[in-house]
Amino acid sequence: MIGVRTLLAVPKSAGVTAAIVSAFCFGGSGPFAKPLINAGFTPLQVAWLRLAGGALLMLPFAVRHAGAVRAAPWLLLGYGVFAIAGVQIFYFAAIASIPVAVALLIEFLGPVLVLGWIRFVRRSPVTRRAAAGTALALVGLACVVEIAAGLRFDGLGLLFALAAAGCQAGYFLLSDSSVEVDPRALASYGLLVGAAIATAVARPWELDWALLAEPVEVAGAPFPALLLVGWVVLVSTVLAYLTGIVAVRWLSPPVAGAVAFLEPVVATVLAWLLLGEHVGPWQLAGGALVLAGAFVAQRSAPAAERWV
Repeated sequence: MIGVRTLLAVPKSAGVTAAIVSAFCFGGSGPFAKPLINAGFTPLQVAWLRLAGGALLMLPFAVRHAGAVRAAPWLLLGYGVFAIAGVQIFYFAAIASIPVAVALLIEFLGPVLVLGWIRFVRRSPVTRRAAAGTALALVGLACVVEIAAGLRFDGLGLLFALAAAGCQAGYFLLSDSSVEVDPRALASYGLLVGAAIATAVARPWELDWALLAEPVEVAGAPFPALLLVGWVVLVSTVLAYLTGIVAVRWLSPPVAGAVAFLEPVVATVLAWLLLGEHVGPWQLAGGALVLAGAFVAQRSAPAAERWV
């Protein structure tokens, strides 16, 4: 557990750096995973490779912090089910048929969905600013998916992206626990839960392991598939989750959440450079509105409902 003295001793610049590193690591997940899907792996298999590899690497931390299971079992379970398994499985399923940038922008509607839950399920009031942020994000979403053109993108892919946003929102609603858990425990047990769920649905025993020895195309050139898996596991999973959780501990959740909005920008640039996925002016404008609206919605929530 990170104590108050430790938090006070950490300079704010270190927290901002951790948040930026996390955003860049998470942003590379889709652009580096999609070539594996294009090469023959199913989205579920890629999600399993990511989560199982991350869980294996984080297993020593799970053993060391076993007390966290008794201290915050529901937080660990919720983090594994929603923030890790649900988000990653649905996100990878989405990018199999729609551009990486579009899928991630839709996923970032999570804060908007949380406000909808607060208003219509909990029947608690929300501020006009929060409502304005929600409206802004929805207008941006309409631009991103080009509703005026009859939904340009694959409908099932869009539904998967919305499901990822729903899982993100589900974790946000669970994350206001007063129990403080060591970041390494949260990441390690979350990955263990996520890997268990992915194993059940991905059936990795049917995976064609020979594909890992084959080159995949990245930026028009052959690239070792195993190296991409290593990037997705080490950088986009272990390092991303650890630095993200640490950033929340070292900064206030709203500040860390604001920096996290760099993730779709990074993903969009990498998808353009590595995958040749170009986004048009409507997507760019809509993406800016989605991020601005989601940011306003997050910042406008009551203090007890602010999340990352």
